[in-house]
Amino acid sequence: MGGRIVGDAGARISSVAGLAQAGKGQISFLANRRYAKLLASTQASAVIVGAAVDCSVTQLIVENPHYAYMRVVELLHGHRRHKLSGISPRASVDPTATIGDQTHIHDFATISEKVRIGSRCVIYPGVFIGAEAEIGDDCILYPNVAVYDGVHIGHRVIIDANSSVGQDGFGYATHKGVHHKIPHLGRVRIEDDVGIGTNCSIQSGALNDTRIGRGTKIGDGAVIGHGVQIGVGCLIVSQVGIAGSTTLGNYCVLAGQVGVSGHLKVGDRVSVGAQSGVANDVEPDTKIFGSPAFELKQALQAYALVKSLPEFRKTLKKLEQRLAQLEQQP
Repeated sequence: MGGRIVGDAGARISSVAGLAQAGKGQISFLANRRYAKLLASTQASAVIVGAAVDCSVTQLIVENPHYAYMRVVELLHGHRRHKLSGISPRASVDPTATIGDQTHIHDFATISEKVRIGSRCVIYPGVFIGAEAEIGDDCILYPNVAVYDGVHIGHRVIIDANSSVGQDGFGYATHKGVHHKIPHLGRVRIEDDVGIGTNCSIQSGALNDTRIGRGTKIGDGAVIGHGVQIGVGCLIVSQVGIAGSTTLGNYCVLAGQVGVSGHLKVGDRVSVGAQSGVANDVEPDTKIFGSPAFELKQALQAYALVKSLPEFRKTLKKLEQRLAQLEQQP
């Protein structure tokens, strides 16, 4: 891990566990100081930390404990293993489709005409890939993923179960009380190393393509509207909704259940707190919170006062009564 050891360098480690659950032969980690008190009681044989701490457990001191923990888990346990089945005879693969070497297509997947799939991909049962879609190398599509026609997916992309990429956005023209569906001419482009969680919806652009930037990770149940542009390395946590034609910069973080209005511009490295509603453009390097969201420090101060409002109201009524009494005096 490129770190240094304080304690028993000969301790044998076979697996990873949390501080509260770990036992002999296991290694844990401390990346959040809220859990530091568990160091006194953990039964782990070693713990990964960012700086030496006063405890009896052997310590592996590294620059970034969370990243080191990831590497240790990867070394000891590895990633999910996939069944390598080749191309199942029960899959429907159009003869015009191009399938790369060592790509595995499981039962009841549907690969439409002129689809191009790269090498070493895994396509799980029930996946649908529409006409002329392109999928790069080393991608994993879990069960019941739907990739609509013309979607372009880069290399090393993972899409979890039941997600949909490339359906028409929520676009209707209302005329004389009737909502008429607007055909969407754009497509979806997903760049390399993107991760998409379960039950997500990535919509096609009305006119321009929807784009998900390289290395961006999207949590479960997120909805990305038509024509949205998401930059490089963003973290979009579960149940986020981004309305159409909004542009999100690079390395932004949107916490759980954030809602972003349409046609906005959110700058690079913006962080938005959970359950916030973003209704205006946001400058780069800004932290915001609330609904409507505004600068984090001010928002926390404002929301801290909310629970005191009933007492403020009582005090104000008393002051109003006192003022009325004083005004009645000669």
